[in-house]
Amino acid sequence: MNTIGKKTIISGAVVSAAGALAACAQNPQYAPKPNVVFILADDLGWGDLGCYGQKMFDTPNIDALASSGIRFTQCYSGTTVSAPSRSCLVTGTHSGHTAIRGNKKTPPEGQWPLPEGSETMFRDFKNAGYTTGAFGKWGLGAIGSTGDPNLQGVDQFFGYNCQTLAHSYYPDHLWDNGRKVILEDNVDEIPYGEGTYSADLIHNKALEFIEDAVSDGKPFFVWYPTTIPHAELKVPQDSIITKFKGKYPETPYHGEDQGSPRFRIGGYCSQEYPHATFAAMVYRLDVYVGQIVAKLKELGVYDNTIIMFASDNGPHLEGGADPDFFDSNGPWRGYKRDLYEGGIRVPMIIRWPGHIQEGRETDFVCSFWDMMPTFRSIIDPSYNAEGMDGINLLPTLEGKKGQKEHEFLYFEFAERNGQASRVGPWKLIHQGINTARDHYELYNLDEDPSEEHDIISEHPDKAEELKAIMVREHIPNHVFPLFNGE
Repeated sequence: MNTIGKKTIISGAVVSAAGALAACAQNPQYAPKPNVVFILADDLGWGDLGCYGQKMFDTPNIDALASSGIRFTQCYSGTTVSAPSRSCLVTGTHSGHTAIRGNKKTPPEGQWPLPEGSETMFRDFKNAGYTTGAFGKWGLGAIGSTGDPNLQGVDQFFGYNCQTLAHSYYPDHLWDNGRKVILEDNVDEIPYGEGTYSADLIHNKALEFIEDAVSDGKPFFVWYPTTIPHAELKVPQDSIITKFKGKYPETPYHGEDQGSPRFRIGGYCSQEYPHATFAAMVYRLDVYVGQIVAKLKELGVYDNTIIMFASDNGPHLEGGADPDFFDSNGPWRGYKRDLYEGGIRVPMIIRWPGHIQEGRETDFVCSFWDMMPTFRSIIDPSYNAEGMDGINLLPTLEGKKGQKEHEFLYFEFAERNGQASRVGPWKLIHQGINTARDHYELYNLDEDPSEEHDIISEHPDKAEELKAIMVREHIPNHVFPLFNGE
């Protein structure tokens, strides 16, 4: 086991000088293919960014990405919670086909694993000569399982393997590939130590990975699934939280006692300043984004790097979070775990100099399962995405003709007994499967974007059309059964 006892911060050494690396990066032989940095926030709502309408705190670095690239207004996550949404993203499959469809735990630490030999975007990048890294929350299979990141095409993983343990920002350990790293200054008995803030440490490891990749002269793919701003609500007592304390009305949140068996294992800490802490968490993530941009510029690879920013699903309600106060879901109904728009419509920003015109906004309908065919097309321009759940978004990104559109979108979430399908503006939601409240709801998102008026009785033929998609696109999965008998 490795041990770390030194307090980690996000300033100073995070953006260290690297002149020799920058000189290497300027070599015209370096990285003919673009590097990719994909930052995935955790439970960040559609409205939690300034460029998507947030008024109560600033996100200047993320907003700058939007102003220098393209901002999607109709991007959908894989589904409405972490593990299956990530599964859709990394395998290019929708939630009726993807292997992981819920947050099912596996003892002693981890979630249900991706199957052996899964096609993942990490394998695609490795096969194209990239070095691949994942930094943050994995949740796609325990260390040593078939879903181990190192067995799914990830060269370097650092962070939480288990989503449950990722509820704590001062954990007693993280994982460096297959090595358990003990955070000694967090291990103290009750009260637990708070020496190393995990998000800071993970962030620093991602920056080190980028430096090493540039030094080695290889293109890189960095997947950065940060835990921020997932509950618990917790930040270091530094200048960032000071910026927000006293700015908002507060109702303290009373969480798990530090002596509780659930503390650090799925529970949430108490928080005297939940509003200020949430704002500080998102602002801290924005600082991280700024430091990633600064590092890419320092190393001379900024203009040859695609930077993407999204969230894995809608805003959460746990741990003292108050998405209504911040209008985190914007104009959309619902939250995390809902198949209403607020649970699955997420921010998506992509910056790619020389390919994406600055300051663009698009209402093109896209989804997480479009990322893999898009990456494949960037790596290999001759690639054909026919037969995949997703579509290649390259024409939209580059402002060219020939963009294929989705004939439909399909979502399911067995843990809440639900399905949803969308065709054009029409969206059908199937709620309460296998229960006495089994029913369907139909909405026209052009006329009713907030899904306030169920019009299924007025359009039975349209409902039947979308029901047929639900029947066709759901492949039974006995691990995550949606219907009785699967």
